Formats: sequence, C-alpha cells, structure tokens
Amino acid sequence: MAVFRYKMQGILDIKEKLEDKAKQEFAEANMRLEAEKQKLSELQKRRDYYMMEGVKLRMELIDVRKIRENKMAVLQMDEFIREQRKEVNKAAAAVEKARAALQEVMQERKAHEKLKENAFQDFLKEEQAAESRAIDELTTYTHGQKLQGQKLMEEFRHGT
Repeated sequence: MAVFRYKMQGILDIKEKLEDKAKQEFAEANMRLEAEKQKLSELQKRRDYYMMEGVKLRMELIDVRKIRENKMAVLQMDEFIREQRKEVNKAAAAVEKARAALQEVMQERKAHEKLKENAFQDFLKEEQAAESRAIDELTTYTHGQKLQGQKLMEEFRHGT
C-alpha cells in the first residue's frame, strides 16, 4: 500500500505554528490585563486608605496642613486611577485583538486540516480502486489460466 503524503503539509505546519504563537500572544495579553487590573486595585485601595485617613483627620484636632495633604493625596490617587483605567482599557483591547487573531488562525488551521482529511479520503478511495483493479486482474488471469488448463485437458483426453 502506498504512503499518504499531504502535498500542503508544509502550509498546515505553518498554520499550526502561527496558532501556537497566537495562543502565546493571547496568554501574554491576558497576563498584562490582569497585571493592569491588579495595579488599579492597589491604587483604589490606597485611595480608600487616604479617604479613611481624611475622615479621621477631620474628627481629631483639626490640622489644616494634614487635611490639605490628605486632600492632595486623594486627588493624586484619583488621577492615578484615571490613568490606570486607561491602561486597563488598552490591555483589554489588546486581549480582544489577540483573541480575534487567535480565532482567525485557528479557523485557517481547521480549514487546512479539513483539506488534509479530504485529501486522505480521496487517497483511500484511489487505493481501494487500485486494489480492486489488481484483484480483478488477478481473478481474470486465474480464470484464464483455469480455462486454458481445461482446454489442454480436453485436448489431452481427446488425444489431439
């Protein structure tokens, strides 16, 4: 039996490598997104701490300087949080872009795998047809030999 060789195996291999790369990029984008979310969470915690500290400062002996510093710290945290939300949004967009790229290369790989499967089925059909032809030829040859042997026997019996 002949060996099946897919003529576009090189392309399929490349598609698989591209898919692996896209999976890696998607995972990296997700990790960046999680890191950015973690930074945002930390900034929000710091802001909450400053807010609570501000409340305490207003309940104690009023120190205008500390209250102003606290207010500035809260405002600074608000700015950091706004900037960090932008970074989270950028990272989320990168994740979506990586997801779309991954989906595209996965579809391309699946399409090539389907082509390979179809080519293999065609190969099997051709092999089966060739095998059937070979069996038919062998049967015809065997039948011909049998007829020739019978003819010789007939001639021998009749003394020809």
